[in-house]
Amino acid sequence: MSDRLTVLAQYLLPKQALTTLAGSLAGSEAGALTTAVIRWFIRRYGVDLSEAVDPDPASYKSFNDFFTRPLRADARPLDDADFLCPVDGAISQYGAIERDQIFQAKGHRYSTTALVGGDRELAARFADGTFATLYLSPRDYHRIHMPVAGRLTRMIHVPGDLFSVNPATARGVPGLFARNERVVCVFEAGFGSFVLALVGATIVGSMATVWHGRVNPPRGGEIREWSYQGQQIILRKGEEMGRFLLGSTVVMLFPKDVLTFNSEWAPAGAIRMGEIMANRPPQPREVIPDPAEELPACRR
Repeated sequence: MSDRLTVLAQYLLPKQALTTLAGSLAGSEAGALTTAVIRWFIRRYGVDLSEAVDPDPASYKSFNDFFTRPLRADARPLDDADFLCPVDGAISQYGAIERDQIFQAKGHRYSTTALVGGDRELAARFADGTFATLYLSPRDYHRIHMPVAGRLTRMIHVPGDLFSVNPATARGVPGLFARNERVVCVFEAGFGSFVLALVGATIVGSMATVWHGRVNPPRGGEIREWSYQGQQIILRKGEEMGRFLLGSTVVMLFPKDVLTFNSEWAPAGAIRMGEIMANRPPQPREVIPDPAEELPACRR
């Protein structure tokens, strides 16, 4: 199917109703039927259950339990890097934020202000900074981990559309990641603020964080916000911070001059949680003057 037809179909589909139904079915515990659906999903998408703590499809009471399955402790070793890849999946786009504009796909950009729900002061922290948009396909591990250690300061639930977030839709729907429902998590680190935005999509039943649990539903028409300024919610690099119940996309924002991306990264490239995402840029070495240069010529 062409990109145009894929996008047209999504404008016509009752996305909210489909998502509500999918969420209800994914959370149901239907015994043998649930197991049959899980086995079909494994075959259809080539899911590797050998990495899971529990590799037996029949052990999961609901599809959600299977979809958010934990991995063995040794399945995702953490690289020695300043910034780690937070998810399994594929690179949608990454690179420089041009003033406040994030590149989505050829012909499409959107603003940092729109992504974070209209907060211009928050968005201004990432002017000319860097971003990364990472896509999680149905076969991927769907827990989200911290790219770097940070202290949680805010969480913003922004209601919105529920378009698919696959590459074809990213090419065809303007401002996709700032139109879809999203959960914007704001952290403080030694270099300043950074954002992890969990972007919803068609049939993504809900998004959850480790400190709050399920954030949605409900799906109202108003932005909801939680402040954690008075709390010490600190997550270590590589620690789990949230999960999707059915797959979607993560968008990260970082300030200017904070990181240099992995030179092996490229759009559409496969990624795994715990791999190197970026490092801090090299710091200029302090020039220590030669004391001999400061002596008068007659005393050298």
